[in-house]
Amino acid sequence: MHQEKFLSFQGLKQYDPSVGWAQVQKSAASTDVNINDPLLDELFEQLEKPAPDDLTHNWRVIASSVNRLSQRMSEQRELRNKLNEIDQELDGLRHTILHDLQDIQQAADQQLSMARLRAEVSALAQARLASHLKKDQS
Repeated sequence: MHQEKFLSFQGLKQYDPSVGWAQVQKSAASTDVNINDPLLDELFEQLEKPAPDDLTHNWRVIASSVNRLSQRMSEQRELRNKLNEIDQELDGLRHTILHDLQDIQQAADQQLSMARLRAEVSALAQARLASHLKKDQS
């Protein structure tokens, strides 16, 4: 037996195997069945208007915080990369300074060796000259 449609409001559809999904007609439903249930009326009113969602504000705050966290983490990653570059540059500068100091040390050592050699040659020349002068005086 074919059942009559008893609920009617905009957007409601009913499935009938012979017709398929069909829009429920308000006029047909209201003439067939008279529903005067205040609880159903209140339920339909609540379904038609969106309920105020207290969680929406909280979710927006959370989403905003997550976005800010993501941005700050990205900045942190960039700063770490920059810090690594600076550390590598500092290591290179330290290596260069140490190499230059070694070069200066070698040059100073060479100069010191040459100064000692000159001092020895000068002392030897002085001793020979003094010995030669003593022979000439005698």
